[in-house]
Amino acid sequence: MINQLTNQQGGSPVVTEKRSCFRVAAIQMASGPSVSANLEEAARLIEEAVAQEAKLVVLPEYFCIMGMKDTDKLAVREQPGSGQIQEFLSETARRLGIWLVGGSVPLASPEADKVYNSCLVYAENGEQVARYDKIHLFGLQLGQEKYAEEKTIKAGNQVVTIDSPFGRIGLSICYDLRFPELFRMMNNVDIILAPAAFTSITGKAHWEVLVRARAVENMAYVIAPGQGGYHVSGRETNGDSMIVDPWGVVMERLPRGSGAVVATLDPEYQASLRTNLPALDHRILQHSIAS
Repeated sequence: MINQLTNQQGGSPVVTEKRSCFRVAAIQMASGPSVSANLEEAARLIEEAVAQEAKLVVLPEYFCIMGMKDTDKLAVREQPGSGQIQEFLSETARRLGIWLVGGSVPLASPEADKVYNSCLVYAENGEQVARYDKIHLFGLQLGQEKYAEEKTIKAGNQVVTIDSPFGRIGLSICYDLRFPELFRMMNNVDIILAPAAFTSITGKAHWEVLVRARAVENMAYVIAPGQGGYHVSGRETNGDSMIVDPWGVVMERLPRGSGAVVATLDPEYQASLRTNLPALDHRILQHSIAS
């Protein structure tokens, strides 16, 4: 069963009326097998985003490790609340005074041969305020491309949203983008985070259309940072990190290479769209249809 979990910093909802514009960033990387090297590169790119006044910065899936083989992430798994990856995220958020999202971190699971692929959110004081464990596990057999995440990842079972100074945020990871029902269960979030490591072959075909579709149907901003480039293992990821507005317009993007994609989000613009086209209020079919 999939449950819904809403986190609220400080235990109470953040007031979202008449919010001002703010800057956000999607970080694109081509991570390798060295955690320390990846964290060093992530720090450089985060600081690049902050120099452009980003207050909410989102790292891609597997920002901390893209190993030579799928099982490499098992060796660097961390217990919740401790470890160099989580310490890096917490300290960086606190040092720079930003909300920082670790696109995915390998956390220990009850199964020795599997980890949770967890998206972690840190507030500007360095406190972890949300965790989402990836629900949909990627599997592909297409020519030379073969992936089976269920062999090394334990699926999560909770839909996670969080109230923040930027509005209500819904968390997802990569393959989740193909399952619109996940985002419907988030119940009218303002921002969707979709850190990813899309393969080159599926990304070229589907990445942009999926990101823009999730934005349009939820009338939400989507921040979609990705792995982008060739990795030491020989794998090629799609990149094309982007930030999309609630009308489905790609505001900023980075096709290839490492960098920070930065854009200004406007809550008042989003509110006007939802007022003029109240599609979210017009839904008839909710979670299920009685036969």
